[in-house]
Amino acid sequence: MTLLHSVLSLVLSWTGLCSVLYIFSTGLVAVVALWTVRLLLRHTWYSHRLSCFSKPQTRSWLLGHLGKSLFFGVSGHSLLISNGEVWSRKRRLLTPAFHFDILKSYIAVFNSSSKIMHDKWCRLVAEGKTNLEMFDHVSLMTLDSLLKCAFSYDSNCQESPSEYVSAIVELSDLATRRRENILHHWDWIYWKTQQGKRFKQALNTVHRFTRDVVQKRRTFLSQQRETETQLDVALTARRRKDFVDIILLTKDEDGKGLTDEEIQAEANTFMFAGHDTTASAICWTLYNLARHEDYQEKCRQEVMDLMEGRDGQEIEWEDLSNLPFTTMCIKESLRLHSPVPGVTRKYTQDMVLPGNRTVPAGTICLVSIYGTHHNPTVWTNPHEFDPLHFDPSNKKSQASHAFIPFSSGPRNCIGQKFAMAELRVVVALTLLRFRLTPGVNPELGSSSGRVRRLPQIVLRAEGGLWLQLEPLNRVSLLNP
Repeated sequence: MTLLHSVLSLVLSWTGLCSVLYIFSTGLVAVVALWTVRLLLRHTWYSHRLSCFSKPQTRSWLLGHLGKSLFFGVSGHSLLISNGEVWSRKRRLLTPAFHFDILKSYIAVFNSSSKIMHDKWCRLVAEGKTNLEMFDHVSLMTLDSLLKCAFSYDSNCQESPSEYVSAIVELSDLATRRRENILHHWDWIYWKTQQGKRFKQALNTVHRFTRDVVQKRRTFLSQQRETETQLDVALTARRRKDFVDIILLTKDEDGKGLTDEEIQAEANTFMFAGHDTTASAICWTLYNLARHEDYQEKCRQEVMDLMEGRDGQEIEWEDLSNLPFTTMCIKESLRLHSPVPGVTRKYTQDMVLPGNRTVPAGTICLVSIYGTHHNPTVWTNPHEFDPLHFDPSNKKSQASHAFIPFSSGPRNCIGQKFAMAELRVVVALTLLRFRLTPGVNPELGSSSGRVRRLPQIVLRAEGGLWLQLEPLNRVSLLNP
């Protein structure tokens, strides 16, 4: 006891406290120094191994390419960021959600969401507002579609505010702003800032909504299995299954499905990855057609020929394969203005490239989709909008990885067929109902004939993408 008392007295004395603080500070400095040395050695080693490749000029030895690189803060263990067997299992379980038979049922959703947006445009034009910014309207429309396809949830977000939709939009905006501040790249700093607190609040809103939907749907499906009759089975088979239904019911080889947490992560990824990218693709396609009246008219005539003799104005599943020129224009727009400018891949082994140059294992490589799509050795007149790039007769001469808007290989975008279906429906119906011309940014007073690309999480336009809309009378179009 006397010894213990002596030790405590020493530690708690001023001299003892100073000694403890000194030892702690010295240890902390040593750890930071070792971490820094390790980081610098790793940087030096990779720089030496990759010195055979050309690279942009650095700002300094310390800052490197800061300001030219991108930061993506990703949370949640979804298919998008999983690896190895975890990714492989999730990919197998999610694939049925994007089967053709499932996509067919979504066409009616694309039609209805497009009509809501077009009706709103007609009201605005009637009020004299013919000059509209596309991203605001189209993003709400794609969110509306995804909520119906993923959760069977009608948010009415195109007509009135929605807490969930507002949270989704705010998260996208905050994620973009976060990468502009290097200090915000560290979570322990970011979560203490006002932006970080807003991000967490919006994230909680999204997670709460998704969690409630998944839990209620799992309970409903469980109760249904216990009480269903033969009639119920028939009715359930005819009812359109949404994204959550399918991934709740899917099992792997061992009879195990995804947990609620995994399903929530996948549903959130479907919403985030799906609405912004598809909205960007639609907006840039409409912009390119607005700038090329001859191609716009050819697409419109193709849609009118398809719709001739019909009472309604809805695109059907079978119509998608009968819009060859419109599809060519959509693909050319995806080439010229890829919604996702690049993707990253981590080398799991040394990769020997032509010229006896080797990329070492562990290197994270940015695959520039923009660079590939604008490479003059791959594409003729790569900076011009030319749908004939995708003429079927040119397909044989096109390199297999020349066109990669949805990435490529086993980790390509699982939702690409969903996106292409929605693109064709929305673009076709928009051209059927409106004539498009370049608009004017009211703040700059300049036409959208030429706009500057703004690569954020997805490709947007500086100052927005403004188009002039002229409603068309379909009856007079079909009977000139």
